[in-house]
Amino acid sequence: MTGPSGRAVPLSVLDLVPISAGATATDALVASTALARRVEELGFHRYWLAEHHGMPGVASSSPAVLIAHFAAATGRIRVGSGGVMLPNHQPLVVAEQFGTLEALHPGRIDLGIGRAPGTDPRTARALRRGTDPMGADDFPEQLTELSGYFRGDGPVLAVPAAGNAPAMWLLGSSGYSAQVAGLLGLPFAFAHHFSGQHTLPALELYRERFRPSAVLERPYAMVAASVLTADTDERARRLALPSALQFLRLRQGDPGQVPTLREAEEYPYTPLERRFVDDRLASQIIGSPRTVLDGVRELVARTAADELMVVTGTHGGADRLRSYELLAEAVSVAGAVV
Repeated sequence: MTGPSGRAVPLSVLDLVPISAGATATDALVASTALARRVEELGFHRYWLAEHHGMPGVASSSPAVLIAHFAAATGRIRVGSGGVMLPNHQPLVVAEQFGTLEALHPGRIDLGIGRAPGTDPRTARALRRGTDPMGADDFPEQLTELSGYFRGDGPVLAVPAAGNAPAMWLLGSSGYSAQVAGLLGLPFAFAHHFSGQHTLPALELYRERFRPSAVLERPYAMVAASVLTADTDERARRLALPSALQFLRLRQGDPGQVPTLREAEEYPYTPLERRFVDDRLASQIIGSPRTVLDGVRELVARTAADELMVVTGTHGGADRLRSYELLAEAVSVAGAVV
């Protein structure tokens, strides 16, 4: 697709490997593998896997393992983390994992790094096997250590990280990581799909603070957005309802699998719950190919995004895969990816 001034704007995919009601983690992984292969055929630029823990409806708890699988299952598309939550892990372990991935798949691996733990303190302690896990305040120290391993000047020698550096990105949902990414001259990915009110201020900070580096001469910003495409606006809104109900339950402290369409439609929403779901759906780009194309174009123009990353949630892999196919057809992505 094209953005401001007629420039090409690649489309990419963010996958949480959702587990639908009545399915298993194996089913979810099989569906996502099929999706990765299909979006590669359609011309999407990169395929990222998220990191979530303790969520019955999400099978992407181990990005490095998933990246190895998806990179092996595809041949061209870039594969990466969206992202690795650095406070949850020792930098040396991350360096060894992603150095190995880059050695296995040279030039195809992205290391997207998040600053927030993204989980509860008990899980964070279990991940790091310590009673006092590093938090977001330690992020600059952790990032410096991680970068050193890839350069070969870390506290210890990280093999095969030294000399096998993946493309490094900073992820964010507020202004902090935007500023860090700008100061370090790194590409920046913003989580518009759950922090839309902060998108424009964060991107402005990133561009204002950007300093050219050996990685980038000018800012490069990717925006992640929730998009669901179906044959009609009505069909798309119905398909978006299960994920909206799943998100409502998560906010209520009851995380679960993606409910069925029937369950989502028959759920006895209170007025407050209905308002929450409506607000959730309003923040997404949902509709027919024509409606979605207009929404995507507007978002790209408003944010001046260099790349758009799409996350699509619904019950079942077939409708999710079809959404990406319709999106690709609508924006003629295969001829626009650079």
